[in-house]
Formats: sequence, structure tokens, C-alpha cells
Amino acid sequence: MRLSSGLTLGAAALALGVAAFGTLPAGAADLDKQIPAPVVDAPKSGAATSETVVLAGGCFWGQQGVFEHVKGVTKVVAGYSGGAKNTATYPQVTTETTGHAESVEITFDPRVVSFGDLLKVYFSVAHDPTQLNRQGPDTGSSYRSEIFYETPMQQKIATAYVKQLGDAHIFPRPIVTKIEPMKGFYPAEDYHQDYLIHNPNSGYIVVNDLPKIAALEKVWPSLYRSEPVMLTKTAAL
Repeated sequence: MRLSSGLTLGAAALALGVAAFGTLPAGAADLDKQIPAPVVDAPKSGAATSETVVLAGGCFWGQQGVFEHVKGVTKVVAGYSGGAKNTATYPQVTTETTGHAESVEITFDPRVVSFGDLLKVYFSVAHDPTQLNRQGPDTGSSYRSEIFYETPMQQKIATAYVKQLGDAHIFPRPIVTKIEPMKGFYPAEDYHQDYLIHNPNSGYIVVNDLPKIAALEKVWPSLYRSEPVMLTKTAAL
């Protein structure tokens, strides 16, 4: 989310979150429907022990918070992808001129959770893939829906899944998620990391992001774990 000068993180989140609640075409509470599993996916047997992928789907606070609750995920870093290294700072990215998207780099054990499993969460509860250059109350290309694939197999799975969901008319509007190779990921500033965990009572988090975690538990109970895998050292709240 974009912070205004003169406001604290919590105050800005409360102001934007409350103002936006109930006024958008699809809010976090609407992203709670089970969707078909990918027909094309990587087998878990014989897989490597670790794999990474970068996903963008709105404010990275919520994306990080959701995927930290997915079984088999070992680390989630909030950051920027799609632009140059020298423009990967929050003040620059929020100008919407850098080409960056707020993203999360997800490290996972593909023997436990497949890339297709992560995409099920991504498309069903983590964000609305039909919103172009916006997500919830946040607008601009830095909040776009995009998959930055790391391997040819990830590209194949993601491309096939978008087509599968589109052909099945799972969503009332077309999927606008971009699929491009990952050219660089740059971690966000420390104060953004695990922001949801450290600020669970923030108005923005309460309205836009906590419902996503609740939806993950409800829609995909076999993928959900109650204790998040935190990036920072502070104990989970």
C-alpha cells in the first residue's frame, strides 16, 4: 500500500483500509472460492529439495502473510521485481515509473508443496487476478498481477493454468496476470518484512489481508499451517 508523508504506517493503513472497505468490485473477503487444480504440474516425487518463484499480486504485506502460512514454504521475502536494481526502493517504486511490482520471493520444498499448489493459492485466495494494475484499495502498475517464473517448467505450468482457468470461465472477468521471466528480485526495506505479523491490528491489514489468511485455512486446509514461517526473528503474534 502507498504511504502518505506525515502518517505513520499504522495510521495510513487504517485511513486507507477503512475508507476503501466495501467500495471495491472484489475485496479480500470475496477471494474464498476453491478452484480446480492445475492439469499441468510438476511431480513431487524426485523433485529437488528447494525451489523459488516470484509472485506479484498487490501489496506485498498480504502476499507475504498468506504464503508464510502455506505448508512446504520455507521463506517468503517482500520485495520488488520487474525493474532495475537502482530503482528498487519504496519511495521510487510508488511513483509508478520504475517498472517494478511489489512482489514476494517464495522459497519452497517442491516435495511437499508443488508449484501448482502455490498457484492454486495465488489465484484463489491471495489476490484477484482479474484486476488490472490494482488490488483492493491500491492502484498502479506496481500492484499488478504477475508471475516471474524461474524455470521453463514454471513457465509451462503457469501458462497452462491461466489458460485452463480462462477456458473454464472460473472468474467473471478475464485473467490479466502477466507471465514473464524473473530478471531480478530486490528485497524491500526491513520495515516491510513480516509487516502483517507485526501489525495485526492495522486497519489496512484487518480489512484487506487477514481475510485472505482465513480464506486459505477455509479453502485449502490441507495446505494451511497455523504458525507462519517468519522472515524476521520476532515471535509470531
